[in-house]
Amino acid sequence: MPLLTLSVNDRAWSGHVPESATLLEVLREHVALTGTKYGCGEGQCGSCTVLADGKAVRACRTAPTAVRAVTTIEGLAKGGRLHPIQQAFLDAQAFQCGFCTPGMVMGAAALLARTPQPTDEQIRQALDGHLCRCGTYPRIVRAVREAAATLAGEVRRG
Repeated sequence: MPLLTLSVNDRAWSGHVPESATLLEVLREHVALTGTKYGCGEGQCGSCTVLADGKAVRACRTAPTAVRAVTTIEGLAKGGRLHPIQQAFLDAQAFQCGFCTPGMVMGAAALLARTPQPTDEQIRQALDGHLCRCGTYPRIVRAVREAAATLAGEVRRG
């Protein structure tokens, strides 16, 4: 098994992993970060979305050797405080079962990094392909809007 070296949530990690391993398998089984979820295994549901070198990718379809730095849902919070998008999802009650939440949050974080003040249409487009069985899409859009406002220093509610 080859040695893999990555930065995971701003920490160096290295370990021997099978050549056939996906980034998702490395994160869950070797790094022991289970916040990133296995959903469909086909890159279609978005549950496994992480930031790889700053871009949202489906970890179930990404080779770990193709990335240098990974941020998972566990790596967004800093200094004991939730990231604004995590807090906005909580405040907006944007999840019910929570299975899609890590992927949705990571997809939203990628969107806000490249488009700090997205329109509702841009939010919907960025999260297209992230499936939520509970159907909380309107609350998810509201949460992303709220996070954008928070990150911009605005105070908005509703």
